[in-house]
Amino acid sequence: MSDSTNLHIGLRTAMGAPGRERDEAQAKIKLADQLGYDSLWIDETWGTDAVTEMTEAVYMTQRIKIGSGIMNVFSRSPGVIASTFATLDERSGGRMIVGLGTSGANVIEHFHGVPYEHPLRRLREYVEIINMLVRGERLLYEGELFNLSRGFRLNLTRFRDHIPIYIAAIAPSSITQTGEIADGIIPIHWPKDRYELVRQRLDRGAQKAGRSGNDITIAPYLTTGYVTDESTRPAAVRSGKDRISWYIGRMGIFYKQMLAREGYPDETAAIEAAWGNGKDAATDAVPDYMAENINVVGTPQEIHAQLAELVANGVDAPLLNMPAGNPDEAGAILEGIIRG
Repeated sequence: MSDSTNLHIGLRTAMGAPGRERDEAQAKIKLADQLGYDSLWIDETWGTDAVTEMTEAVYMTQRIKIGSGIMNVFSRSPGVIASTFATLDERSGGRMIVGLGTSGANVIEHFHGVPYEHPLRRLREYVEIINMLVRGERLLYEGELFNLSRGFRLNLTRFRDHIPIYIAAIAPSSITQTGEIADGIIPIHWPKDRYELVRQRLDRGAQKAGRSGNDITIAPYLTTGYVTDESTRPAAVRSGKDRISWYIGRMGIFYKQMLAREGYPDETAAIEAAWGNGKDAATDAVPDYMAENINVVGTPQEIHAQLAELVANGVDAPLLNMPAGNPDEAGAILEGIIRG
């Protein structure tokens, strides 16, 4: 599926605070669309609502695909998600991607107030129900968690019969299930030299569904450090290390377990222990070689080359952070990356 001569680059972004920040964010989104970036992903945690911002993005762009990055499967029903995306897909002319994940117990139970139970099974049933509704089928579904017997259909004009679903997955069981049920996978903080393992695990799941793991798009979130001149390189490198240390020490157990499992058991233990001495100490504990194998840092031309290498190694659609700064500053970076 990968082709290093044709980079399908996506961007993670948010609309920002009211005023100048939002105006600049919207200008950068429009510029990314004009430059030919492949996709735009709107984050959602416990701040701004992704649906509102995806809707704004639909109306300010023409070509770029728009996805939720990531919408959890606990706080909205599968029917609401299907209705939301089918509506936006019609409004956008078929440009939507459903980005789903299970989030974690802290957010689900203490922000949404919902028990964090059966996350993998819940994800599977959400995907099946959303697909049924988008296909225009009567909703007659018997699962382990959902029993829907009244035969509702989506009462709207659908643009197409399938909207791609990408799943944020990092655990082996979740990656394998993604290969069985989804169109794409969004790994986060995944080591660059281990994407072949992602493909192998996807393939195990895909075979259960009678297809190949190559049919699933690998679209990793890549923490990105933009170097505008050499004086900014150390800060860009350190910012990426800070992100790794935060996810290991302050974002639950999943990322620590993943990175330990995928080649960094000693490093993750040292980073977690360093948090006892504070945030800076934890960032200092991230080795250079580990950060280089996870993050993307460099000038626009260096980043383009790194993305081409990732694609050659099995990545299909790398997803970068939207560059900071005003539209002129960010635009120069975006143009440099996509032109190479």
